[in-house]
Amino acid sequence: METIYLAGGCVWGTQAYIKTLPGVVETEAGRANGETSTLEGPYDGYVESIKTVFDPKIVSPKALTAYLFEAINPYLHNRQGEDVGPKYRTGIYSTTPQHLEEVSEYIQSRADADRIIAEVLPLTQFVPSAPEHQDYLDRHPDDYCHIPKALLERFR
Repeated sequence: METIYLAGGCVWGTQAYIKTLPGVVETEAGRANGETSTLEGPYDGYVESIKTVFDPKIVSPKALTAYLFEAINPYLHNRQGEDVGPKYRTGIYSTTPQHLEEVSEYIQSRADADRIIAEVLPLTQFVPSAPEHQDYLDRHPDDYCHIPKALLERFR
């Protein structure tokens, strides 16, 4: 198994979507690449992200990025849906340089590459979200979500 961190707005919807994708075996909502290392915050510099453990025999970092870009708007700066601010920026993070290379190559291969606003950076830190934010939409399916319901159901 391998791990990559995907950021696409609020963790509730992003996690609900990512965990349904083929080859994803585990997810954990949290914050990546910030300046502190506690759940209590402050959360300066962080991006809401999903730790994504996947089977590389089934899905690649490139495919995971393509799936993410289907569910969000990769052209928006610091925003997804009604959520606005730097913590809702789009990004792909990893401690594996090959993952970052593959994701960068995928983005550059797209006809819209010049419009895509997504960080592709080494992971420097990950802090899991509090337990009440893990798998939140499973417990509260009617709460706000920036991911279209059809995509949340596609692979179920």
